[in-house]
Amino acid sequence: MANDPISQFQISKLVPIEIGGLDLSFTNSSLFMVGTVALAAGFLFLTTANRGLVPSRLQSVSEMSYEFVASMLRDGAGSQGMRFFPLVFSLFMFVLVANLIGMFPYFFTVTSHLIITFALAMLVIGTVVVYGFWKHGLHFLQLFVPSGVPGVLMPLVVMIEVISFLSRPISLSVRLFANMLAGHITLKVFAGFVVSLGSLGALGVGTAILPLIMTVALTGLEFLVAFLQAYVFAVLTCMYLNDALHPGH
Repeated sequence: MANDPISQFQISKLVPIEIGGLDLSFTNSSLFMVGTVALAAGFLFLTTANRGLVPSRLQSVSEMSYEFVASMLRDGAGSQGMRFFPLVFSLFMFVLVANLIGMFPYFFTVTSHLIITFALAMLVIGTVVVYGFWKHGLHFLQLFVPSGVPGVLMPLVVMIEVISFLSRPISLSVRLFANMLAGHITLKVFAGFVVSLGSLGALGVGTAILPLIMTVALTGLEFLVAFLQAYVFAVLTCMYLNDALHPGH
């Protein structure tokens, strides 16, 4: 149904591919993920290809994005965290561009699917675990043993810390997924009110003004949420990477 607010999240096969009984079809989600990477990479490349002493507006946007993420990473993980800058910057730009693309009518929001956000979260947590054990060995497990805790409480605190660590990919992925899903559904519902009331004639057009105002306001709010969710995802990534760099802190 065209007015169904859930229909915008449906996955459709564009190029059916099946190998060994596995469905590896190229879908609309795959298309928009490729488009997100191409758009982000193309923008950064074109705006910095001919760098000038006096930057253009687009070059300034690219440089501000770089400095924004670099400052965030230094604040969250220290100067040593800059070795992870390519990862954090790529994640920030991917989530931000994917969120913004999803704001356009008839476009697909890849971050509104839990499997996508969970894959990004597992990439972050996997990097933390692999680097932590590679750099610190078994001392990485000090992450679960906070300093200054009485011995009698240590088993309980360690169990809480382990559960908290294992829940990180869930909370990181669900936060992004739920915010984008709920926002788009709410926006679609109010937009549907405008269309439905407008079809009732003069009286309907008059009563559709309030839903129209709400739709415009929600659209502006959704653009803000698109940026904030990319920012929150990147900030939490920096905090988790700090645990891999300094597990005893």
